[in-house]
Amino acid sequence: MTPILVEGPAVEPVSLPEMKLHLRVDGDAEDELIGGLVTAARLTVEAASRRVLVSQRWRVVLDRWPENGTLMLPLSPIIAVENVSVRDSSGTETEIAPDRIEADTLSDPPRLAVLPPPQSPLARNGIAVTVRAGFGPAPEDVPATLRLAVRMLVARWFENRGDMTGEQTLPPEALALVAPFRRARL
Repeated sequence: MTPILVEGPAVEPVSLPEMKLHLRVDGDAEDELIGGLVTAARLTVEAASRRVLVSQRWRVVLDRWPENGTLMLPLSPIIAVENVSVRDSSGTETEIAPDRIEADTLSDPPRLAVLPPPQSPLARNGIAVTVRAGFGPAPEDVPATLRLAVRMLVARWFENRGDMTGEQTLPPEALALVAPFRRARL
């Protein structure tokens, strides 16, 4: 099962003006750097928590439907399942009717069932599930502690530019903020 980013977030969980205020930076000479650090911090927090922060569109592809009939989605939280399509061995793609899709977006990990399950033979990566994942489309939808973890990382990286060596991990204070949201691996 391979998750593929289709459309990234329209906004970051921490805006540039908000981050500049946090860093006490005036002027716009460092805007590009700070914006890049915010994006890198979001990606780091998403990787550490195994959660998508701001609304993004993802496609999950797989070769065959699970034997138990339930697909455990590798992304969380799920806002919506946008579509499920199946491509047969001849290359013909068919979209599954929405009334055949049962999505449990509140479970962790989110689960998806198609009734009845898609039939084989399917082409390699013949099943594609497109979902919108994240806590919501606005920065305010992201839990405050995860937004704080992003701000802490950016501040640490901004203040220690060029001074950090070796493997970089989340500092303990940021890790403590992320820990309650951390998903178990599938």
